[in-house]
Amino acid sequence: MKFDIEYVEKLAKVLAENELTEISLEDGEQAITLRKEVVVAPAAIAPAAVPQAAPAVQAPAPAPSASEPAKKGTPITSPMVGTFYSAPSPDAKPFVEVGQTIAQGDVVCIVEAMKLMNEIESEISGKIVEICVKDGQPVEFGQVLMYVE
Repeated sequence: MKFDIEYVEKLAKVLAENELTEISLEDGEQAITLRKEVVVAPAAIAPAAVPQAAPAVQAPAPAPSASEPAKKGTPITSPMVGTFYSAPSPDAKPFVEVGQTIAQGDVVCIVEAMKLMNEIESEISGKIVEICVKDGQPVEFGQVLMYVE
């Protein structure tokens, strides 16, 4: 497979049109990865951003987090659509628990998307005050996973 500019532009268009954050392709010794930087909105803006993305995919899932005030701390949101996992394996200890202090860069959970396990790292330091989703629950892009104070 030869990667030319036209092919890369088509992949970028697929990335943008389908609200994906990353596309990776490999063929023998050649590989290409396109990533779209995901900017996590401040707490005051996050609830407004969730309903805009929700109607295109699934309205009921993000509704509870959109109706809750963001006074619980700073939200850690899902950077993609997938399945939330609180631990690296079913029999392992969860990455974080309520009351635990975390540092910036600590892995707080995994979001599985298309059979890829994506470790979600905290962008802030603080104490976990609430975990908003249950293990194995589907999550939407921008959905609040947990709050940190």
